[in-house]
Amino acid sequence: MKKIIKLTAALAMALALVFAFTACGGSDEEKEAAAVKTVTEGELHMATNAAFPPYEMTSDDGGFEGIDVEIAEAIAKKLDLKLVVDDMDFTSVITSVQSGKEDIAMAGLTVNEERKKNVDFTETYAKGVQSIIVTEDSDIKKPADLKGKKIGCQDGTTGYIYCSEDFGDKNVTSYNNGATAVQALIGGKVDAVVIDNNPAKEFVKSNKGLKLLDTAYAEEDYAIGINKDSKDLYEAVNGALKELKEDGTVDKIVDKYIKAE
Repeated sequence: MKKIIKLTAALAMALALVFAFTACGGSDEEKEAAAVKTVTEGELHMATNAAFPPYEMTSDDGGFEGIDVEIAEAIAKKLDLKLVVDDMDFTSVITSVQSGKEDIAMAGLTVNEERKKNVDFTETYAKGVQSIIVTEDSDIKKPADLKGKKIGCQDGTTGYIYCSEDFGDKNVTSYNNGATAVQALIGGKVDAVVIDNNPAKEFVKSNKGLKLLDTAYAEEDYAIGINKDSKDLYEAVNGALKELKEDGTVDKIVDKYIKAE
């Protein structure tokens, strides 16, 4: 009788261990069900406009690099996904995510009320400053001096929106990217270009005869745009971003591209 009781107790203990292991580990099907759903299985598609240094730009080998690209890569790694960067016109970045063709929008995107109607934004990961580029002999010294001037901006950007509201649509010309707007300034087609401060610095550095005004035109926050119906993806991406901010990864990436003054 004692032997039977011992065997029964041992069997019960073994079954309990098996049940506990199964419950903790979960089946392959359960793990797959818990995976984040993306446009393409196993990939995280990032919509961007790779003409916005140092946030996103093409590299010498034909790929993509920049602050947004490296942050997106770090997020994808945390989610066990492969990052795929899809370059497009800036005006298509938000709509591509809104329509479900892309997973995330990262293109130096400023959080504003109009964009919030179309996508959900993660917490911010960088600060943006809208700056004014002029020629070295320009009589424009401060933002107020833009009144009555011809202003060039990248189409669809907050710089374009702000300038149109402040100085009127007829005084603002939109261009496909910042580089084209700067070339218009050099060619005398516009009197100033309003664009994010960090790309502005890069454009001034690589084009003689240009300068940045000391006074900022506007300050704003950058975040990642995600489809409003993709709640699980939002939670996963936002959670990964929080971890990357907390462990210093985001700051390290930003410092790599933007040197302290």
